[in-house]
Amino acid sequence: QVQLVESGGGLVQAGGSLRLSCAASGRTVSDYTMGWFRQAPGEGRVFVAIILWGGATTTYADSVKGRFTISRDNAKNTVYLQMNNLKPDDTAVYYCAAGPYFRTYYSAYDYWGQGTQVTVSS
Repeated sequence: QVQLVESGGGLVQAGGSLRLSCAASGRTVSDYTMGWFRQAPGEGRVFVAIILWGGATTTYADSVKGRFTISRDNAKNTVYLQMNNLKPDDTAVYYCAAGPYFRTYYSAYDYWGQGTQVTVSS
């Protein structure tokens, strides 16, 4: 079993930055694809960014390309999401996920964190 705990969310003005962290415990996630997804009120959970186990391969949603950066530190069993130039449309609960395949759909992921709220004011 893998437990994931997100942190780093909060309230920020448009144009600001936040760095989300996801700490894994229970077993190493170095062999897993790690992903960040988000869910806005009244909407479904959508893909934001994923990173392959080795860290060299990433994929981003078009809406965040050039603004968000996903990274991982397998020695610390942690994945990060650096979010720059935040927009009000980025407001959502952000979830960390771990799964065996490099996929962008949420059903491909076996383990999820509890989520962290990100609110961007205009």
